[in-house]
Amino acid sequence: MIYAFVLIVGLVAGILSGIVGTGSSIMLLPVLAYAFGPKQAVPIMAIAAIMANLSRIIAWWREVDWRAVAAYSIPAVPAAVLGARTLLALPSGVVEITIGVFLISMIPLRRWMAAKSFTLPLWSLAIIGAAMGYLTGIVASTGPMTVPIFMSYGLVKGALLGTEAAGSLAIYITKVLTFRRFDALPLDVILKGLIAGSSLFAGAFIAKRFVMRLDPDSFRLLMDGLMLVAGLSMFWSAFQS
Repeated sequence: MIYAFVLIVGLVAGILSGIVGTGSSIMLLPVLAYAFGPKQAVPIMAIAAIMANLSRIIAWWREVDWRAVAAYSIPAVPAAVLGARTLLALPSGVVEITIGVFLISMIPLRRWMAAKSFTLPLWSLAIIGAAMGYLTGIVASTGPMTVPIFMSYGLVKGALLGTEAAGSLAIYITKVLTFRRFDALPLDVILKGLIAGSSLFAGAFIAKRFVMRLDPDSFRLLMDGLMLVAGLSMFWSAFQS
């Protein structure tokens, strides 16, 4: 029954993240912690996240901007390793408030950039990728932050979802290899990650039908709502800790 519950929540999370590009970790991680314990939940989620990102890449393969992926992910990988070793010293509340401010401020900033027909240049993704990789060391998921960044680069709908997933994939692989190095990935954890990830994988292809029906303006409005909710949830988490 517990595996059935994980699969059901994973499917819903996969559909949601397949539409907006993020949210699977927020929904599924608490369920994994309840089902398998908090120590196993994080490496299980890391494996599941790899499958979730792979599914979005496959679903939107023809629309992925590979130049943006390379510019973002190449500096993000070493930064993720560095972040895991240094950012643990920072108070988590400070980080959560900072991310919350970033998410909410991106709503008017992105709209202003769109009104001025201004988009982020390709080279800026390298700097942002290093920062996001660094932040991955202390937060479960940087998806709520990376999605508006790739939107500001000028991507939307399938191109946004596929490119963000490809850019994030390298970071999650780095996290899994780090867990493996510290013997946090025994065979049973890997199997549980594959089971949880299979539902996320399926959800992305179900979500594709919804994304294709959305016009770009509705999609951007949906993303603004997501950023507002994610930002407020960061504030709530910071003041509860």
